[in-house]
Amino acid sequence: MPENDRPRLGYERRLARILGLYIAGLCATLLLLGWAERRGLSRQWLGPLLLFGTVMVYAAIGIWGRTTDPEEYYVAGRRIPAFYNGMATAADWMSAASFISLAGGLYLQGFSGTPGQPGGLAYVLGWTGGFCLVALLVAPYLRGLGLYTLPDYFQVRYGGAWPRRVAALGAIGCSFTYVVAQIYGIGLIASRLTGVQFEIGILLGLGGVLLCSFLGGMRAVTWTQVAQYVVLLLAFLIPVSWLAYKQVGNPLAPLVLGQQLDRIEKLEQQLLDAPDEKAVQAEYLRRSERYRALLSDVDRSLESERTAAQERIRRLKARGAEDAQLVAAHRALAAIPRDAQAAREQWSRALQDSLERARPLSGLPRHAQAFAGDPDGTPEQQEAFQVSRRNFLALMFCLMVGTAGLPHLLTRFYTTPGVPQARESVAWALFFIALLYLSVPALAVLVKFEVLQHLVGSRFDALPAWIVQWARVDPALVSVSDVNGDGRLQLGELRLGADVVMLATPEIGGLPYVVSALVAAGGLAAALSTADGLLLTISNAMVRDLYSQERSVQMRPEQRVILSKFALLAVALVAALVASLKPADILPLVSASFSLAASTFVPALVLGIFWRRTTPAGAVAGMVAGLLVTVYYIGANAPWVRALLRLAGEPPQWFGIVPVCAGVFGVAAGVAVTLLVSLAASRWQQQR
Repeated sequence: MPENDRPRLGYERRLARILGLYIAGLCATLLLLGWAERRGLSRQWLGPLLLFGTVMVYAAIGIWGRTTDPEEYYVAGRRIPAFYNGMATAADWMSAASFISLAGGLYLQGFSGTPGQPGGLAYVLGWTGGFCLVALLVAPYLRGLGLYTLPDYFQVRYGGAWPRRVAALGAIGCSFTYVVAQIYGIGLIASRLTGVQFEIGILLGLGGVLLCSFLGGMRAVTWTQVAQYVVLLLAFLIPVSWLAYKQVGNPLAPLVLGQQLDRIEKLEQQLLDAPDEKAVQAEYLRRSERYRALLSDVDRSLESERTAAQERIRRLKARGAEDAQLVAAHRALAAIPRDAQAAREQWSRALQDSLERARPLSGLPRHAQAFAGDPDGTPEQQEAFQVSRRNFLALMFCLMVGTAGLPHLLTRFYTTPGVPQARESVAWALFFIALLYLSVPALAVLVKFEVLQHLVGSRFDALPAWIVQWARVDPALVSVSDVNGDGRLQLGELRLGADVVMLATPEIGGLPYVVSALVAAGGLAAALSTADGLLLTISNAMVRDLYSQERSVQMRPEQRVILSKFALLAVALVAALVASLKPADILPLVSASFSLAASTFVPALVLGIFWRRTTPAGAVAGMVAGLLVTVYYIGANAPWVRALLRLAGEPPQWFGIVPVCAGVFGVAAGVAVTLLVSLAASRWQQQR
């Protein structure tokens, strides 16, 4: 054995012992809490204990890893072994979208999604396939340069200030979109497990984020992410294995997927033929006609609705109605939109929702259906099939290419000792991600079977408690209503949001509450691990890549580190404020950030590595063009943007591509502009 290998091997053995003791302690804690639950420990204590305990472990690691040394703060001293860097990368990667929303997306959209909502397996294929691009095209080359941030590469490769500035601004934009989704997930989990309001839950979770990343930078974040990966992996595999064993008798969930899928197809067919379901669909169709009538003359309809509500209150008061009836009447009056613009938006959303739920299976596609529509059906069905397939491929492309451009992910490969370890850590990361992703489609199928087999058809007075508890957190997550008045829950009367399916899996399957607490802790670990890396990326871009690069600013490296810490704190507070507004579901926000990363960075990044004729002007023009095209396409299709700018008419959808797949146009624009401007600049220089 070479003499200089002994310290490295001793270091790795110590890490292995620490990791083994941590896993053993975590398993022992779960067994102890399970025993305490059977002995009568209240749920009000069980969930917060597990959540608080795991966060304190992360905080202890974050405090232990505190540093002001720039090499440690930015790249963890470049000594993270490939195995542990792969584990940290997997935790950094498996964000709230992967842990909380991915199985929910598959539950709602099936394997391919709908024409308007592509998804399903596109997320699994895109996110895992993207690591092949990272290993082949990006990670080894970045590590070989020995840099600190992704904008560093653009300055080293192209020179000048503008490539770095544009890259830093792009990193801030896509990372901020991503981190808002993570903090939103943190708020969901904290509010559900502790019972506090959603906004308070965000602040509680934010404290955990800051404890992990504020003091130690990349050094602290790396080791907290290793600890978080263990928690989130156990939190995902235990309930899905338990559910598979409960339903089929085999704990290997991926192996039972096909068997349960056959059962779901039979249950779906029964629901398609059920008279009670058709009655619910007819009621929603009637409601859609009412909303159409309201929208035909918004001003007159608004006045009529308000007058009718006020008249009802007067009648109730005249006959001395009960307080509960009066309160309900006042709430109905308060729910009426304040002006015509708000009424148009609210009634348009209600019309769309009613039309969706008036469709068979409450608008859900058949789970095993390859794509929406029918390639051999009517012209409308053929068009739906083409649009569905096109969006599936577009989303998969955006996720793959976006993976190769995410700044917080690429920064992880600066932390390895060398280029071989960077390649090896990508392989380990893909392995650790596959451990979870192979079970995601199975979990969606198992949960859908539980819902269709055991929940649908239940009496409303015997519904499980988790429905009321999650509806209290946010009615958009879970809602039920007896539309046809038969006292029994039909599929069309149940609405589950994508963000609740995974978190409610233990309760849906009737598992012990300690498993529910573990799932919440796993979701929190997934959101915290990604939020840590994203906040670090944003603060470093603001301070190291923008502020300290100005000629008038003279700063020592230690001062940059301290300023980065305060920038991280400020960004975290702003992101928490935006997340408290609940701008969108987790999965669409994350998908949008991938489109932004793909269109902003990948063309100039990959061309800069493999095509020597790429010029600084071409790189800057390509990044700006890709970013602007993507932002325009997303913004022009966003309802709140259209309402703010008072844009009328149908939003633009080129080739039927939905906004979350805007990266296909941004990447194409970025590649084309980078090539054209680089060639033009080269020719201009030759002519000079």
